[in-house]
Amino acid sequence: MTLPIRRERKREHGFTLVELILVIVLVGIIGGVLTMMLAPAIQSYLLVGQRAALTTVADTALRTIAVDVRRAVPNSLRLTNPQCLELVPTSDGGRYRSGPIVGRTDARYINDAEPGTAFDVLTRFTNTPAAGDVIVVGNRGDEVYTANSPSVAVVQSVTASPAAALGEHRIQLGTSLQVPPGYDGGRFVVVPAARRIVTYRCSAGIDAGGSGTGTLVRLNGNNLAAPPACGNVVPAGAQLVATKVSSCSFVVHANAGATQDSGYVQLQLTLSDKGESVPLTVGVNVSNVP
Repeated sequence: MTLPIRRERKREHGFTLVELILVIVLVGIIGGVLTMMLAPAIQSYLLVGQRAALTTVADTALRTIAVDVRRAVPNSLRLTNPQCLELVPTSDGGRYRSGPIVGRTDARYINDAEPGTAFDVLTRFTNTPAAGDVIVVGNRGDEVYTANSPSVAVVQSVTASPAAALGEHRIQLGTSLQVPPGYDGGRFVVVPAARRIVTYRCSAGIDAGGSGTGTLVRLNGNNLAAPPACGNVVPAGAQLVATKVSSCSFVVHANAGATQDSGYVQLQLTLSDKGESVPLTVGVNVSNVP
């Protein structure tokens, strides 16, 4: 007798709709709690990075200006308005021969008694001047910006000194140069031909989203007698130093102390981005002694 074969049915496993809904609800609750806990930390992290980026840009911009200010021809800082600072940069300097040498007729010199078209340099150069560069002696104010100033002359050539006793170099000038009356410092500075004048101009503003709309630019000019480059239109060749500027100002104190030997420049710059602002202020002491 053949017995019937019994087939066991496998039990099917799975989730019910109620279980799935319960899991979704729990995951949503856990996700919401985590979001509430982590969102402030993530937002704070992003804001710190945003402020750090703004600080880096502002600090770099102000340090760039400070370097130019420290290297400027003494007394050449010119503030047309609080958003426009001009200066005459230098690339090197040295000491000139201020009188003849007893027993020699080949020395070349300049002084306040008579002009000269060549002079011996008594010190070595770090950056040797080239034709077209400008020599400035004893600047005490706006003389460096004045056309045909007797204390400003263009370099024609720079050669080695014809004799060791005469100095390190000899500079031939395109026009005569005369030391200002009463100046006995014996120093001259070299202004590069490519950028005889540097202008920093800034504009400021902020939009509805809390981001700065102004810019800070750097202009190079080669005409010392030109009027201040502080117009409303920024030339096409301007170098962009900083963007997102919401506030900026330059302050120049020609004589900050009890003596006339030093000046002080205050540079203030505020950058803003999406409601975050970074204000920075840098002070630079400058020498007024030519």
